[in-house]
Amino acid sequence: MRILAITAGAGSMYCGSCFRDNALAAELMAQGHHVVLAPIYTPTVTDEANVSQEKIFFGGIGVYLQQYMPLFRKTPWLLDRIWDSRLALKLAAKKSIPVNPKLLGELTVSMLEGEDGYQSKELEKMIHWLRNEPPFDVISLPYTLLIGLARSLKKALDCPICCTLQGEDLFLEGLQEPYRTQSLELIRANIRHVDRFLAVSEYYAGFMSRYLRIPESKLFVTPLGINLQGYAPVSRSRGGIFTIGYFARVCPEKGLHNLCAAYRLLRKEKGLTNARLEVAGYLAPENRDYLAGLEREMRDCGLGGEFRYRGAIDRAEKIQFLQTLDVLSVPSTYNEPKGIYLLEAMANGVPVVQPRRGAFPEILAKTGGGLIVDADSTDGLAEGILSLWRDPALAAELGRKGAERVRQHFNVGVMAECTLQAYAGLGERRVVQSKPS
Repeated sequence: MRILAITAGAGSMYCGSCFRDNALAAELMAQGHHVVLAPIYTPTVTDEANVSQEKIFFGGIGVYLQQYMPLFRKTPWLLDRIWDSRLALKLAAKKSIPVNPKLLGELTVSMLEGEDGYQSKELEKMIHWLRNEPPFDVISLPYTLLIGLARSLKKALDCPICCTLQGEDLFLEGLQEPYRTQSLELIRANIRHVDRFLAVSEYYAGFMSRYLRIPESKLFVTPLGINLQGYAPVSRSRGGIFTIGYFARVCPEKGLHNLCAAYRLLRKEKGLTNARLEVAGYLAPENRDYLAGLEREMRDCGLGGEFRYRGAIDRAEKIQFLQTLDVLSVPSTYNEPKGIYLLEAMANGVPVVQPRRGAFPEILAKTGGGLIVDADSTDGLAEGILSLWRDPALAAELGRKGAERVRQHFNVGVMAECTLQAYAGLGERRVVQSKPS
């Protein structure tokens, strides 16, 4: 197949959606399919070999200028190359700044308006470039926040459109009014232009069907898959420090404060001894005060020396970090649809303890690699972690099952196979012509 897979860059941030899109494209390429992985806004950042193309559509600088300075909606394409260059976008992405919900709301609505939005010139550029490419069998959008492109792309290229569902409700719910309502109305109005929606979990398929009113006949589940190269369980000796780990974005919604509270309870009231809490993951500027507050709380109760933030880490550092843990927990405060970090931990034989939220019960039911505890319960989270400290044999068995079943159910090959099954029957004529030998 020839697949145009659009992926949305997240500036300098490690992004789970970017990881998923890149891993899927790489696996489909390895299987002989022709995939153009096309970034939008900024270059993507991954901790694996990046298979995205050099050209970036809807460059973030131009998108911003066209939103707030009408002159730039009419500038010649040749002039736009200055701020659309990969170098300019990389430099801009490095200067991450706190997010302004009002500005994001206006821009989100404009992008969802597609050819009627302020970025219509960028859509024209995209279609112009794609018309000079061989026909695609499928065009894949990375999330519904870009569904405003569907009608124009389908009309111009006569190609079926698919859209991945992988966590955009958190962003939509964070928008101020009237932008939240306007965005939801625009998404729902464009659902008819999308042939199939691919959800990353059974939980999210059901939720988004209700939330966006997507017909069940258009919904497919394509579970997450990770590249397992370099991941391996390691033997863990209980003679040393019991290491509790957190690996995700450092932000309130991911619940690091819940884990810190559980850790203090474990150390002060529940008898846990000789332990550490190790944290790694991307920290946005607007969340620095959040982390500083957690560090201060740990110091104030005499546990500052047992808490360490290691920063954002690359793939080799990530594997090394995970292999030092006895248990991982990311007690999110919202119903998360993905949880790639759970798969990565379990692939390294690390058991996990997670709240009963979103896709977590689904993932752990399929892998058997950890424990589910009541959501928003500091005591429940602490007891779950404590049970693994008290029973090393249980921890080892959960780690063994998780490592085995992640390889069985959540590898990139399974993700690619499910994706191709979702694409089956779309654009039959072109699929037959471009089928790999």
